[in-house]
Amino acid sequence: MNEPTTYSIPDPLPVDVTALLRAVHDALDIPDADTIEDDRIRARLLDRRVSDARIVLASVLKYEVLGEVGVADAARQLRGWTAERPVTYTPWADRRDGRPGTDDAPEGSAP
Repeated sequence: MNEPTTYSIPDPLPVDVTALLRAVHDALDIPDADTIEDDRIRARLLDRRVSDARIVLASVLKYEVLGEVGVADAARQLRGWTAERPVTYTPWADRRDGRPGTDDAPEGSAP
């Protein structure tokens, strides 16, 4: 006979791991650019932030098991590097209604 399927709720991630994942997300989640020139600036910034995130993640994977680099320290480092490299270009905005990312909507449609 079929027994009911049971699901268990997984344990939450450790706080320092969540902090590192949030730092990686925040470093890479940058707005689209408004112009072609701004897009070049955005691409350089994103390349740099990807490199920073890769360095931090590689350090954790390589050295955290040895106790030389803590996950929380890595998150702080990445947040510091991200703060040193802010968005300096003009983010894209749909000028029809001022909200970013809405140019897919047909003209005259409700948001």
